[in-house]
Amino acid sequence: MAQQLEHTAAIHTTYEVYAQKFKALADPKRLELLKLIGQKGSVCVCDLVDEMAMPQSKLSYHLKILLNASLVTKETKGTWSYYALENTELERLLPEELVHTIRS
Repeated sequence: MAQQLEHTAAIHTTYEVYAQKFKALADPKRLELLKLIGQKGSVCVCDLVDEMAMPQSKLSYHLKILLNASLVTKETKGTWSYYALENTELERLLPEELVHTIRS
């Protein structure tokens, strides 16, 4: 009985993780953001503000959601944060056609 409860809890946790990832991908602005990051490789948040035509605070909000869903990585250099695609995770979750679209 205890093993079955542990197994059920593990499955529930897995569902929550996938729900978080798919919620992050469900927003068109975040998909556009992933495409920009994919085109540039590693990109500073400061360079994305103009291209996304949104305030830095809103952009940071979207980046945090993508980061929490393990869809991008973040590297801090001085006062700036640089983001890159988490290719392994994107390839695992998305159809090849969409991954190709994001990267090109």
